[in-house]
Amino acid sequence: MSCARARQGTPHLFSGLIASGLAAAVLFSAEIVAVHLEHTTILSTAPELFPLKNQGLAFQRVAAHAQNVLPLYGSSELTAVPVPERAQIFFRTAPTGFQVSPVGAGGMPPLIILQKFGALGSALRGKKLAISLSPNLTVHAAGRKAYEGNFSLMAASEMVFDTVLDFELKRQIASRMLECSSIVEKSPLLEFALRRLASGRRLDRLIFCALWPMGKVQNAVLELQDHFAALAYIQHKIKPAPRQDPEIIDWSKLLVKASVLKPADEDRTNTSSNVAKQAVTGSRDRAFGTNLEAGAGWRDLELLLRTLASVHARPLLLSMPYDGQFYDRTGVSRYARESYYKRLRALTQQYHFPLVEFTDHDEDPAFLYLHKSHLTVKGWIYYNRALDDFFHGRVPRS
Repeated sequence: MSCARARQGTPHLFSGLIASGLAAAVLFSAEIVAVHLEHTTILSTAPELFPLKNQGLAFQRVAAHAQNVLPLYGSSELTAVPVPERAQIFFRTAPTGFQVSPVGAGGMPPLIILQKFGALGSALRGKKLAISLSPNLTVHAAGRKAYEGNFSLMAASEMVFDTVLDFELKRQIASRMLECSSIVEKSPLLEFALRRLASGRRLDRLIFCALWPMGKVQNAVLELQDHFAALAYIQHKIKPAPRQDPEIIDWSKLLVKASVLKPADEDRTNTSSNVAKQAVTGSRDRAFGTNLEAGAGWRDLELLLRTLASVHARPLLLSMPYDGQFYDRTGVSRYARESYYKRLRALTQQYHFPLVEFTDHDEDPAFLYLHKSHLTVKGWIYYNRALDDFFHGRVPRS
C-alpha cells in the first residue's frame, strides 16, 4: 500500500521540480536580457536622472562599468535649478569624450551616498567618480525626512550583506543608520542584522554570520526586481541615445561669458530688502564655530571617505562654497567660514582624495543661487571644468 502511494506521489514531485526549474530558467533568462539592455542603452540612460536610478543599483552599476561615463553623486544641486550647464546636460553628447551620470535628490546626505558605494562594492574598484558636497549637508547630520526620503532598502541590504567592507566599518555605519531613522523597521531582517552589527559583541557577530545566507537571498530577490524595473523603464521610457559630438571646449571663453551673467541678482535684492537690520560681521562667529565643531555630519563624511577607500574607488570631491555675502550679512565672517574649509581639507587629505573647494568664490554673488547651495550657470561651468580635468587625468582647477 505504501509503495503504491509513493509511486502515485512521485509524478507530482517530478512535475513540481520541472515547473520550478522552468520558472527559474525563465527568470534567469529575463535577467540576462535586462542586464544586456542596461549595458547597450547606457548612452541613453547615463545623462538621465530619475527615481529608479537613485533607488536601485542596476543603472548605477552599469555606469560604474562604462569606461566613458563619470558618475556624479550629489543632492538638490543636481535637480533644483534647470540650467543647461548642469553637468549631465553639458556633457550629454560627450563633447570631450565622456558623459556624466547623475545620482542624487534633494537633501541626499553622505550617509545615504555611502550606502550606495558600499552596495556597488567591487564595481567601483579603480573607477573615477565625483561627489558634490554642500556645507550644510557636510556639517549637519541628515534630518529624518531627508534620510527617509532618500533611503534605498536595496542599497542598504547590499551594503550590509556584502563582504567588501570590513566588519568594524560596517559596525559604525550600522550604528549611524539606527540613530537616523526607524525606516529600517520596514525590513525586519535588515533591522535585526543592523542591531547585531552595531552591538559589536562576539555572540551578535556570530548571529550576523548565521543570517548572512538569508541576507544574500533577500539581495537576490531585490536585484531581480531592480533588473525587471530597469527592463520596463528601458522598454517604455528610454530616449534615443544622444549624438556623440566631440569638440574642443574653450573653458576660458565660457567662464568669461558666465561671469557677466547675474541670474541671482534680482532674488538677492529681494532677499536683502527683507532683512530689516543686518548683523554686525563677526557677531555670530562663536556660535557658528560651535555648530561647526559639533556637527554630526563630519562623522558621516568620514564614514563616506572610508567606504570609498575600502572599495578602492577614485573619487573627486567638489565642495560648493558658502554664500559669503549672505553669511556676512547674518554676522558670520569669512574668517569663521575658513574653519570649515580647513577642516574639510584636512579630512580629505587623510585619504589622499583630490578636493576642489572653490573657496575663491566664497563671496562671489554669481556662483550660487542665494544661500541654497544651488549652482548658477557660472558655478556649473566651474564644476564642469573640474570634472573634465579630472576625467582626463589633469589636476582639477577651482
